[in-house]
Amino acid sequence: MGGDWLGPLMFGVVFLLIFSGYPVAFSLGGTSLLFAAIGVATGYFEWTFMLAFPERVFGVMGNQVLLAVPFFILMGTMLERSKLAEDLLRTVGLLFGPMRGGLALAVVFVGVLLAAATGVVGASVVAMGMISLPIMTRYGYAPSFSTGVICASGTLGQIVPPSVVLVVLGDQLGLSVGDLFVGALVPGLMLAGFFALYVVAVAFLRPELAPAIPAAERAEAAGSLGLDVVRVLLPPLTLILVVLGSIFAGIATPTEAGALGALGACLLAAVSGRFTLAALRGTARETMRLTTMVVFLLIGSTAFSLVFRGVYGDVWIEDLLTGLPGGVVGLLIVANVAIFLLGFFIDFFEIAFIILPLIAPAARALGIEDDQMVWFGVMIAMNLQTSFLTPPFGFSLFYLRGVAPKEIPTSAIYRGAVPFIAIQLVALGLVIAFPELVTALISGGE
Repeated sequence: MGGDWLGPLMFGVVFLLIFSGYPVAFSLGGTSLLFAAIGVATGYFEWTFMLAFPERVFGVMGNQVLLAVPFFILMGTMLERSKLAEDLLRTVGLLFGPMRGGLALAVVFVGVLLAAATGVVGASVVAMGMISLPIMTRYGYAPSFSTGVICASGTLGQIVPPSVVLVVLGDQLGLSVGDLFVGALVPGLMLAGFFALYVVAVAFLRPELAPAIPAAERAEAAGSLGLDVVRVLLPPLTLILVVLGSIFAGIATPTEAGALGALGACLLAAVSGRFTLAALRGTARETMRLTTMVVFLLIGSTAFSLVFRGVYGDVWIEDLLTGLPGGVVGLLIVANVAIFLLGFFIDFFEIAFIILPLIAPAARALGIEDDQMVWFGVMIAMNLQTSFLTPPFGFSLFYLRGVAPKEIPTSAIYRGAVPFIAIQLVALGLVIAFPELVTALISGGE
């Protein structure tokens, strides 16, 4: 094929545009039109390929799986806007307060709950940053330690079901989102456990970094603490049980469960007396903004993949990846290194829509199928999670920087994230080495 050079060149140009700061959706779409024209001019591409584009766009708009994305975003944003997440953090903080590092442990615990109740990282990090960071600072927590715990715990929404990332991965890899949710449960809880162990270790080895809440303040709140724990914890736990339980039991699809969760979050806000017009308007606006971003990325990536295949770029990528030394092991190394490095610069949505359509065919060609493909998807989700923590463009770091006091320097936020990046890489290594961590529950449920 004389036009073999077009695929690699197209791949290089789109990343050059992305790294130059041009919006990703328009980089993908613009590169597609440019190389379609070049391909036609050189005789290596036919405009008839583009006739499939409208049909594919309508396919995106009618995709029932992707409909779960706005539902889960709405659910998470409503919990944050109605201050239910704030109540959760304050109450659990007092519950863990008597322990050294108790506030940090509370942040990890609430991070898991918010992840399971929302699946949205931004809402979790912003809520915990606004509420927990001032309290941790007041009680003498080291800025780098407290910011690291908040950023890392907020990213648990990437891997703990019902994760928006897993919904996107399911669509891009052609997998059951329910299977991905089940498969990600153990790795997500394992990662949260590693975060908690790190907090305990720091509190034990360097107690000055993570002191306990003073006894006087604990005594003042002790009288109503038991009632507050039940009142504050029971509603979100019930919501989590309904949403995830309906998916795991096969009663509802993730999209249906997402709709139920969005309604449940609105009802919880109403019962607490916080379902205001301002909260509803802010929630709807944020949901629309994030959903629009996802849709435009999908349209851009659809155009890119159509033209890329038309110039045989998909054949070039598959030959490249399947011909690596070591077969499956070589593919895993290259895929994980590429995704990890891209996470320093671009968002997980962008990585998912650009890289996954290129990696998935090679994985299947090397014999990764069925439950192993679910493991492959969860592995990628674990890796994508680090993109929220890796400087200089980790979104979790930016979310926290936006709400952190000016007295806390950005360098402290970056330093605080480093140990948790290392912990995530250890967890990723365990998922790669022991696929049973993902596949055991899927196989056990069949």
